[in-house]
Amino acid sequence: MKIAVVGTGYVGLVTGTCLSETGNEVTCVDINQEKVEKMNRGEMPIYEPGLEILFYRNIAQRRLDFTSDLGAAIKDAKIIFLALPTPPGGDGSADLSYVLGAAKDIAKLITGYKVVVTKSTVPVGTADKVKAVFKEHTDVEVDVVSNPEFLREGVAVEDFMKPDRVVVGTQSERARKLMEELYAPYVRSGNPIIFMDERSSELTKYAANSFLATKITFMNEVANLCERVGADVDMVRKGIGADARIGKRFLFPGVGYGGSCFPKDVQALAKSAAEADYNFSILESVMAVNEKQKTVIVEKMRKYYKGDLKGKKFALWGLAFKPETDDIREAPALYIIDELLKDGAEVVAYDPEAMENVKKVKGDAISYATDPYSALEGADALIIVTEWSLFRTPDFNKMEAALKARVIFDGRNLYDLHRMVECGFYYNSIGRQTIGA
Repeated sequence: MKIAVVGTGYVGLVTGTCLSETGNEVTCVDINQEKVEKMNRGEMPIYEPGLEILFYRNIAQRRLDFTSDLGAAIKDAKIIFLALPTPPGGDGSADLSYVLGAAKDIAKLITGYKVVVTKSTVPVGTADKVKAVFKEHTDVEVDVVSNPEFLREGVAVEDFMKPDRVVVGTQSERARKLMEELYAPYVRSGNPIIFMDERSSELTKYAANSFLATKITFMNEVANLCERVGADVDMVRKGIGADARIGKRFLFPGVGYGGSCFPKDVQALAKSAAEADYNFSILESVMAVNEKQKTVIVEKMRKYYKGDLKGKKFALWGLAFKPETDDIREAPALYIIDELLKDGAEVVAYDPEAMENVKKVKGDAISYATDPYSALEGADALIIVTEWSLFRTPDFNKMEAALKARVIFDGRNLYDLHRMVECGFYYNSIGRQTIGA
């Protein structure tokens, strides 16, 4: 099947590449000509484990290509995916200008039936708005389908190739058959393609991300309470996670959620609720708690250093909002850095993938190390913000030798408390006993 994907950001590139892997001929469209040329040369614009090999293979086998010519891309395509940004506006609502603008451009170019799929995360009612654009600008028959993505950065290829479920919002039998044919190779193990109306599909994506954000935030609240009553959040997490109704996932406390989805989607759902004259109060609480949680580790540091961080040097491990990505959007590390710099501290950071992206934002306001241990040289303490695998089993003797003092503030609870006692570190984590206090 010939497919066009409009937009080559994270979602668009993963979608286009993975669709080409099952034999479809996919053309991805982007207005950035320089980016298009680089991708056609085989240069990956993002870091995502497992994507690179599919990207190279399908370019080489001519099932995947890139262009800035929208007309050429959609001419023979049966299905056109819209994978465009929907950034939050000043009031928290999703900005649909890119999606609606692309729909208008497509409407003026098509000459035959198309299925146009909104892959971007969009508010309830967006499919209706896209339909209205086509109705205004063309007489050609178009079916507009909602098909939200559920891709986790770091494992997006696996999520696309072996999805838990595929959600498709359409009331058109013709579109349904095409979408069923398209996704059949990805659900051979029996996981469902769930068909529903467009509005329910749109709300499903927001509801899913908002629920997961709420689960994370609830556990962070439990962790903060644990510290005050002398409980251990790891024990509590295991105790409630064993309940099948709750489950084990998304119960790990830390320094809050970040990334391109959770912050934006929670905000957008709360805004959509307000527009429907409904106060989604739990989401308002989730946002407020998460904002505070991002810098809870700095509050711990201020308490330890009696409010004086000026002139202190801190090593920071982890800049990406989560491991296995270079994405720093809404990353807690950026908020922590801002607070430390405001207090007059010096920061030396290391991250396996995200340092170049942080340099674009922070420049030389902080320093960047070439490896984890060089970041520790002469530092007053280590701060752990992202749970990259290489930070989980470090050489504590090397750490002790490099640090000025054996002090660790761990925002991801990476280390065993008994090991920290044995190593003689002051170790302050989230929702657990502070070692060496």
